[in-house]
Amino acid sequence: MSDFYKKILENNKQWVESQLALDENYFKDLSQGQSPPLLWIGCSDSRVPANEIIGAKPGEVFVHRNIANMVIHSDMNMLSVLDYAVNVLKVKHVIVCGHYGCGGVKAAMSNGSFGIIDNWIRHIKDVYRLNKKELNDIHDEDKRFNKFVEINVKEQVSDLAKTSIVQTAWKSGQELSLHGWVYGLNSGYVTDLEVNYSSNQDLPEVYQLDI
Repeated sequence: MSDFYKKILENNKQWVESQLALDENYFKDLSQGQSPPLLWIGCSDSRVPANEIIGAKPGEVFVHRNIANMVIHSDMNMLSVLDYAVNVLKVKHVIVCGHYGCGGVKAAMSNGSFGIIDNWIRHIKDVYRLNKKELNDIHDEDKRFNKFVEINVKEQVSDLAKTSIVQTAWKSGQELSLHGWVYGLNSGYVTDLEVNYSSNQDLPEVYQLDI
């Protein structure tokens, strides 16, 4: 085995021992079930760990991650996580969190081919197409990149709000709020993009559904 592989196994043992030293019932209590108040839809980037960013403990955040934190209506993985979080765990908040410097978003700004991921990036390119004028008016490439990251998060929150899962929860009066954040890799801080929906009426009229 490689030294790295051996090290992570040892790290696990040390972590278990440190938790038990603080609370001998820690894992026993954790195994009894979960009732997290939050679903986190984030990017797969290894530098954006959901729990650590917000100082949450195991059991406090239900997590789904994919390239560029996308909410795609044909993605059964994402929809299954969302359905379980909303209808079984009864989370009260869903955060879509992107991050500056996102490789998936950057790839969608180019004409290059990156292999099978091109099929996924196609969805991100659609976001650019829908916001082409605003983005092309930004001549500084870094600023355009950052703006695209923010716009992508906002679009994903809007798409999340339009899912039948969220719409049904709101129609039944369930407490559920959606939020859009961007994480700064070079600062550690999150920025609330102030795209917050807690009912169908909060959506722009063009997005409102009646199911």
